[in-house]
Amino acid sequence: MLKSLLSLGVELNQIHDLDILMERILERARHFSGADAGSVYIREGDRLKFSYTQNRTLERRLAPGRKLVYTTYSIPVDKTSIAGYVAESGEFLNIENVYDLSDNLSYRFNKEMDTLADYRTASMLTLPLVTPTSGTMGVLQVINAQDDKGRTIPFSTEDEEVMFHFAALAAVALERAQITRSAILRLVEASALRDPLETGAHVNRVAEYSITLYENWARCHSVPEEEITINRDVFRMAAMLHDVGKIAIPDRILKKPGKLDSEEFERMKEHTFIGARLFQPFESAYNRAAAEVALCHHERWDGKGYPGCVEIMTGAPCKGACQADGSSGTKAGESIPVFGRIVALADVFDALSSKRAYKESWKEKDVLAYIRNEKGGQFDPELVDIFFDVYDELKRIQDFYAHPEPSAG
Repeated sequence: MLKSLLSLGVELNQIHDLDILMERILERARHFSGADAGSVYIREGDRLKFSYTQNRTLERRLAPGRKLVYTTYSIPVDKTSIAGYVAESGEFLNIENVYDLSDNLSYRFNKEMDTLADYRTASMLTLPLVTPTSGTMGVLQVINAQDDKGRTIPFSTEDEEVMFHFAALAAVALERAQITRSAILRLVEASALRDPLETGAHVNRVAEYSITLYENWARCHSVPEEEITINRDVFRMAAMLHDVGKIAIPDRILKKPGKLDSEEFERMKEHTFIGARLFQPFESAYNRAAAEVALCHHERWDGKGYPGCVEIMTGAPCKGACQADGSSGTKAGESIPVFGRIVALADVFDALSSKRAYKESWKEKDVLAYIRNEKGGQFDPELVDIFFDVYDELKRIQDFYAHPEPSAG
């Protein structure tokens, strides 16, 4: 077990993205404790945000490859709820049956989620996620320990000991991932000073849409799960920074309320290769992915996008062949990297669905009609099919990130 925990610490610290890390933490927590389900709450001031959940029983009711659609909410850090009590007191709670809590206790189990999900929670082990520098960062909760026959049993004293060490490792990894997320959001905020459309909510939605589309595309193409896991981590962060190159575009263009003229539009196009340039040298998988997304997220499947084949440092057209068929100038079809093709679709979906300074949000039916009509035109036709297959998941993401991300400051 000690060897497994040491290996886990290395594994968690290799994951950089906060959301993907929360997913992995829950996967491993359930494995170590034999739990059927679990949740992660992240502390935001005096409240706990219900940030991630997994449930094997409910997942078995879904089609293969689909994920749970859940509603985010927050609860106060106080002693009226189980998670709130653990966050405030710093103590862990091992409850044999949450439906049999004594009336003398200050905390209660909220049965509403069980009712909505058609699920029965019984045993629950809840631990604080604490680091010396950040204090209580959140709460880790595992639910319904199971024996080798799949029957729900209480969590044991051994489970408590293992999960205590697990929570300490998870908290350190979460603290590091939050620092990384904060750094990315600072770049986004720097862009937002120039372009008010580039908000934390927007980039998080685009990143989550992109990951959902990528996972399903990758499995359709028999990409190994280990490779998918690695790519998800770097791709999510890269997708968040798709428009970072706009930081170099003049205000008179970025903040112009009307349509850009031809000269202004040509200048706007430069944000693609300027953004890619920021990630040189391309020595890491993250830098390569971020440059790829920044450069290619305005390319079109039919070859009518921009910037086409250009030298990143100068923006000049490439010399010689740059397409798979030996041609140069434009990029089209599969010569556009898949990360770029995915973000192109995710970014347009979010832009059409969102209110902007120059327009109201489109009606849902009009957004979907546009995407369907651009299949094989603006968008990769295979990705459009995947988009509609997973649309319920994309809507959940849209609702989850409906409000701006808290400031990185």
